[in-house]
Amino acid sequence: MTKIISFISRKGGTGKTTNAINLATYLAKKKNNIILVETDPNYTINSLRKLELFKLKKKKDTYFPIVGSEDHRVATEIKKLTLQNTFDYIIVDSAGKTTDKGIKELCLASDLVLITTSLTQNDLLVAYQTVQDLQPAQEVNKDLQLCVLPNRIHSRTRVRTVKEVLKNLNANILNTYVPQRKVFTSPSTINPEWRYRNIAKEIIKFVDHGKK
Repeated sequence: MTKIISFISRKGGTGKTTNAINLATYLAKKKNNIILVETDPNYTINSLRKLELFKLKKKKDTYFPIVGSEDHRVATEIKKLTLQNTFDYIIVDSAGKTTDKGIKELCLASDLVLITTSLTQNDLLVAYQTVQDLQPAQEVNKDLQLCVLPNRIHSRTRVRTVKEVLKNLNANILNTYVPQRKVFTSPSTINPEWRYRNIAKEIIKFVDHGKK
């Protein structure tokens, strides 16, 4: 059964795109059939793939597909992709400035929504509001899992410390975090970053089994 994992935040710069790419490349490397959907009107991920293919002097794109969508139609397109029964995972990188209607529809079409946030006051406030906005969707989509993904965290910080800071968000928190390292903020759509594997494993564990 196809699993839909969506990255959502009320603001840009929280790490949605970089984490979506890192997760996608990891899953593709593990022989999963995936597709990455982005709704950012700049289509950053598509541009990155084209640039990488150009640098590698490859005329044909033989890697996992990346498709562009828009806030108002992505939920409908996800449902169509699911009906194809072709993909193990559909990963959605939503735009930073999405509408209330767009967020609700995307949640109703998703199995797991990841809210990315750092520990800065501004990001925490946005993450809190995002969680509050998304929780009503769980009353309609009973299978929906909401989870906070701590991002850009100092590498010496303990998971326990991160959870203590984030506990007021009133949401599930991933049992790991993304360290503040350049390797995670400059991802490739072709070559997976092997140091992301433990984070990816926790995400997949959550979407497959929920919080234990």
